[in-house]
Amino acid sequence: MHGLTKKAEAPPWAPFEDRRRARDEKRDAVLRMAVQMFLDEGYHRTTLNEVAARLNITKPALYNYFRSKEDILIECYRLGQDMFEANIAAIERESGDGLDKLRRLIRAYAQVMMTDFGMCLVRLDDRELSTEARAGVRKAKRTYDAAFRTAIAQGVADGSIAPRDPKLATLVITGSLNWIGQWYRPDGELSAAALADEFALRLTEGLAARKSRSRNAERGAR
Repeated sequence: MHGLTKKAEAPPWAPFEDRRRARDEKRDAVLRMAVQMFLDEGYHRTTLNEVAARLNITKPALYNYFRSKEDILIECYRLGQDMFEANIAAIERESGDGLDKLRRLIRAYAQVMMTDFGMCLVRLDDRELSTEARAGVRKAKRTYDAAFRTAIAQGVADGSIAPRDPKLATLVITGSLNWIGQWYRPDGELSAAALADEFALRLTEGLAARKSRSRNAERGAR
């Protein structure tokens, strides 16, 4: 009929941005499933066949996103590291004395440790990685330690933290925080934020200088 206009046909291929978004979403789904299985069943006991089966895809389809199981593990580590590093960068830009920054670091570290990608940094053995990848993971971990040591040293210098050895104090703090990744469950009585606040308080009680303790007591009395 001459009076009707022909409906435009949809292009045979999705726009580039849509295709890229769909690919990213599928890649993220592979990572989320894999990290859960690595944590629940262990890296060695998890196979790519099992990951693919859980996602209801074929094993060859996984290779569209990752070349190997090690590549998936490397990316899981990287995502955990990125969360830590973003928090460190934000805290370093903020004002406050050393004790304030230390508490923010503890709170941020604890919350990352309650995520799957944070947990993989302490529950999965980086010796499974190639030499180069393992070196990158361990370099990142030294960055976290350095951030804690810097905050403690700043606190000692500005008087908000009692004189302490920054290296030893950092080992005590990070040892406690890393253990969160072993026992935390999201269905527990306290939320991740509440637990992080509690750790920030408890892990600095013995470090805070007297004036800082008095300041906190005054705040609590109001």
